[in-house]
Amino acid sequence: MAATGEDAAAMDSISRVPIPPSALNFKTDQDSQLENTTGESGFTENQPTPSKKSSNNNDGSVETAEEAVEPAEPDIDELCKDMFDKMAIFLQGELTATCEDYKLLENMNKLTSLKYMEMKDISINISRNLQDLNQKYASLQPYLDQINQIEEQVTALEQAAYKLDTYSKKLEAKFKKLEKR
Repeated sequence: MAATGEDAAAMDSISRVPIPPSALNFKTDQDSQLENTTGESGFTENQPTPSKKSSNNNDGSVETAEEAVEPAEPDIDELCKDMFDKMAIFLQGELTATCEDYKLLENMNKLTSLKYMEMKDISINISRNLQDLNQKYASLQPYLDQINQIEEQVTALEQAAYKLDTYSKKLEAKFKKLEKR
């Protein structure tokens, strides 16, 4: 998740702050001597730091090493504090975004659950209505059977009526024939 708005600008500025080379002041013997004579507490960024050159005397002298002491600069403390503040803002943004995602997911799950409950109720009602229709059809089945029987009887009666009509026409034709004689 990426932070947006002011949080993103604050985090972006963290990564773009350069550390000046003068932030690391190493003191040498010459630096100590210059401090003692000039009374200054170090060099500015524009002055190059003198380096100690080894003397190559033929008298066999040995060069001694001194511990480099870095003075605590208030800029580093402020930069660290600023970095931690901005990191806290970044982490807070990340956690907030994650919490919002979980809340969204929870709401989606609740809505999905409600939709499934509605669908369950609808399917229960459909099932109940289907059972009612099946019971009504079963109760109407004897009447439907009677209707089918009546239809068969009507068809048979119609056939008998056609046969009777045909027979009566033949009989009438014979009667007319006999009458003409």
